[in-house]
Amino acid sequence: MLNLLRRPAVTPAELDEGLRALGLDGTGHVIVHASLKSFGQLEGGARTVVDALERASATVVAPAFTYSTLLSRTTATPHARFHRDSRVSRDIGRVPQELVERADALRSFHPTLSFIALGQEARRITEAQSLSSPYQPIGALYDLDGFALLMGVDFGSNTSVHYGEHLAGLPLLTRYVPLDGQVVPTAFPNCSADFDNLAPEVHARARSVQVGQSTLRLYRVRDLVDSTVRLLNRDPEGLLCTYRGCRCQEVRALVRQQGLRPRVHTGLIS
Repeated sequence: MLNLLRRPAVTPAELDEGLRALGLDGTGHVIVHASLKSFGQLEGGARTVVDALERASATVVAPAFTYSTLLSRTTATPHARFHRDSRVSRDIGRVPQELVERADALRSFHPTLSFIALGQEARRITEAQSLSSPYQPIGALYDLDGFALLMGVDFGSNTSVHYGEHLAGLPLLTRYVPLDGQVVPTAFPNCSADFDNLAPEVHARARSVQVGQSTLRLYRVRDLVDSTVRLLNRDPEGLLCTYRGCRCQEVRALVRQQGLRPRVHTGLIS
C-alpha cells in the first residue's frame, strides 16, 4: 500500500521545464540555494540540479561555506585548513558540494565564506570577494543583473540579503580565519533567521513554479539588495533576530550605539 502512495520521482526533463517556466533561458547568471529533499524524489539528485542549471544559465553560483574553519579570536587554533576541494558544510547542501566536485568550477578564496561558480562569469564573480566584504560576489551578480533561485528552501537561505545589509551599513562583526599560514580577521554578518521580514516586499515580484513537491522561486538580485537597503533605512534592526544567544544581539548593540554607516557598492572587477 505504501508503494502505491509514493509519488513518482521528478525527472531531469521536468526540472528543465520548471526552470524554463521561471524564464531562465541560458543567458542569466544565477545563485542557487537548494534542498534536494524538497522535491520528494529527484532522479540523479544534486547532479541533475547542477546539469539543469548549466543548461538554463550562463553562470551558476552557490555559497560553499566551510564553517569548521571559523575562529572567534586571533589566538585560537585552526580546526581545519581550507583548500579548493574542502567539503562544504552539510547544512549548506549537496548542490554546492556537487559544484565543488566539478573540475571546471572556480571557488573563491575565503576559508569560511567561499562561493563556487561555474560558467561564463565564474572568474569575475569569485574574484570580487574580499575579507572585508565576503558577500561581494553578490555585488558582482548585482552588476550582472543576476538572479537568486530558491529551490524548496525558506527565505532565510537567501544570501543576497546579506549584501543588501552590507550596503545599508549594518555593522559587521569581526571573526578570524586561517589564511596563508596566519590567522587573519574577516567581516562576519548577523544571522538570517528573521530574513522573512523582508519577504513581503519581494515575494510579489518573484516568479514561482512547482516541480514535484518543491516550490522554486526566482528573484532578481537587484530587487533583493535594493529592498533590503530600503527596509533597513526605515528600521535598522528590521532583519536582526531576537534569540538571546545569537550574534544578532552583538550587531543590535552596535546599531544602537553607532547607527548605520552606508557603504559604497563595488561589484564586478575588470
